[in-house]
Amino acid sequence: MPQIGDSLPMLRFHQTPSVLCLKSVGIICEGKKIRFGEFEFASSLYFSYSRSFKPKSLDDMSNPLFDLETLKAELAGQNPRAILKAALEYFHNLAVSFSGAEDVVLVDMASRLKPGISVFCLDTGRLHPETYRFIEKVRERYDINLEVLNPAYQELESLVKEKGLFSFHGDGHTECCGIRKVGPLRRRLATLDAWITGQRRDQNPTRLELDEVGLDSAFSTPENVLYKFNPLAKWTSAQVWDYIEAYDVPYNELHRKGFVSIGCEPCTRPILPNQHERSGRWWWEDAAKKECGLHAGNLHKGK
Repeated sequence: MPQIGDSLPMLRFHQTPSVLCLKSVGIICEGKKIRFGEFEFASSLYFSYSRSFKPKSLDDMSNPLFDLETLKAELAGQNPRAILKAALEYFHNLAVSFSGAEDVVLVDMASRLKPGISVFCLDTGRLHPETYRFIEKVRERYDINLEVLNPAYQELESLVKEKGLFSFHGDGHTECCGIRKVGPLRRRLATLDAWITGQRRDQNPTRLELDEVGLDSAFSTPENVLYKFNPLAKWTSAQVWDYIEAYDVPYNELHRKGFVSIGCEPCTRPILPNQHERSGRWWWEDAAKKECGLHAGNLHKGK
């Protein structure tokens, strides 16, 4: 039986079976009840311990315990800071995903709430020089633990050898993005309980019904249920840039050159006035398919 102050392994129960015994940590689920020593919880609640969570008092034991639908309702329409605070309250093992203007706004907010917070970005090997300089600006500016993720070189070498450097023009971007973006992201998310993204509802037709928090259906596994927080879901591009100007937040130099949504160099171009901000991404493809796989759950839900 663990004691207060002991480190507990990650445990999750949702719609628990009638009898489940976990003798190694002294937790028993019976019918609609979850018992931990003398404490009893309703199994309709979602029970989650982070790998890094170490309860220091009996009050701490309740922190990882919440109902997802209730939390969704509570966070719906809330401001980004309130959503970030909720994410940090419920999860210790989480990270902020960083790439564009929206994400650095979240980095600015999150680093104020939790100095040293984990942040990651993807280096696909095809980014603009301006983007690499932008990454280093963010690293130098904020008190964060920034990790740059890279694709598996064996898969990348195989793709380039077989199809060349621009296969996405003929085959679509899914395969290339799968190797350069989704693969590294999947490996990182497998180590987390939750992640924070800069997605907004107005970015793309696939994101119109974006929730402030939810299960990440694209990257959850039977062994690792993953949550995703979208603190900027209800914000507009104008609100993002108002924040950047008000707080002197660093941004990618490419934004001064007509680029709005910025990805890899071969698949990103400036847009014209009044064009949708995602028009500069994979412009040869259907707008309804403009997800690179990082947020594929939007497509799976029919958004």
